Amino acid sequence: MNRILQFSKIGASLLLALCSISVEAQEKTQLEYFRENSKEGLNVFETSKESDPTFDKVRVFIGGDFALQFQSINHSNYLDNLVDLGSNINLPAANLNLNTQLARGLRLHLRVYLSSKHHNESWVKGGYLQMDRLDFIKEGFLEGIMDYTTLTFGMDEFNYGDAHFRRSDNARVIYNPFIGNYIMDSFSTEAFGEVTVQKNGFLAVVGLTNGKLNQSVIVNDNTDNKMSFYGKLGYDNYVAKDLRVRLTGSWYLNKGTTTGTWLYGGDRAGSRYYNILDVLDGNSNDFEGRFNPRFKQMTALQFNPFLKYKGLEFFGILESVGNSEEQGGGQFTQIAGELLYRFGKTEQFYLGGRYNTVKGSNNESDPEDIEISRLNVGGGWFMTNNVVVKLEYVNQEYKNGFGMDSKYYQAKFNGINIEAAISF
Repeated sequence: MNRILQFSKIGASLLLALCSISVEAQEKTQLEYFRENSKEGLNVFETSKESDPTFDKVRVFIGGDFALQFQSINHSNYLDNLVDLGSNINLPAANLNLNTQLARGLRLHLRVYLSSKHHNESWVKGGYLQMDRLDFIKEGFLEGIMDYTTLTFGMDEFNYGDAHFRRSDNARVIYNPFIGNYIMDSFSTEAFGEVTVQKNGFLAVVGLTNGKLNQSVIVNDNTDNKMSFYGKLGYDNYVAKDLRVRLTGSWYLNKGTTTGTWLYGGDRAGSRYYNILDVLDGNSNDFEGRFNPRFKQMTALQFNPFLKYKGLEFFGILESVGNSEEQGGGQFTQIAGELLYRFGKTEQFYLGGRYNTVKGSNNESDPEDIEISRLNVGGGWFMTNNVVVKLEYVNQEYKNGFGMDSKYYQAKFNGINIEAAISF
């Protein structure tokens, strides 16, 4: 036992030494055109074109995320066939983040899910290469264009809508003021390329993906390999002292029958509410609490207003997603409004609420629309820029559109969650 303790102390000392070396190295320089993985990254959407530090050599930045929850949620349905839920600690989630400054304006990002609800084992979420300068071709190459342009390529989340900038990405929960993400959670990791242009507050994004979450080169009679196209137009600027206004509209289009179905089901980590609506003697669904239309020939539109006046903050979603006529012509509408008040010397405290509804049908011929609603009320404390603690009450109800033989008939869940997280 003494030997084990001795080795543990040695291991801890080595870990602390490595961390101190890493921190010291990272304090001497900064990543270029980068959203800080801390409180400083709040309300950052597309990375700014303003910063341009001097590049001296290739540097690797090691970061991570850790999130732990105490959950006390009850659930019920008409069939009374759900598992019993207690109050206890959920499986912690962890990310490993690697960011490398390769050259001036050339940056690489990689994220690994070390532990998640859906994958207990380590899993590569994805990565991308971001180009804000083209000096690796020739010093000053197309500098006048690159002053306003960003090129991004990889297999990672792509820039459809603004909600993905405020969501929890497995253990990286520091940007999300609440615990769960939105009911229709627009997030997928696909092979993509996109161009972003920003000037005088105006922004435009155009991009495409191969429409696949699970990559494969196999072609058969059931494979059409249609590409997905997406984009965004918007404005984001201070229109008066202390008043920031952002308004964007995004679109996503795919006409394939074997690609483009992952926009609301591409998160391999699972939802942030654990074991809710699990059925007795049935398989556990790690994604409960969300709704995925699973449309095959999808057209989606998302509009996002964002307002911040001093400590008062509003973010909204108006989203419509539809299927083609030949696939049944279904359509769903998502509406969400989130109001926060941040206060304290550095706005380290916040209180707020979010209301989110989804309504629509899988097919035009369905006799009744599906309707789901969720209310979140809570607050948080940034103990430091890298440590946050949140308290939330959640209430979600499945109101219409489900038959009496469905586990969602008259289903609901509600209760309290406490989440503590570290991101750096």
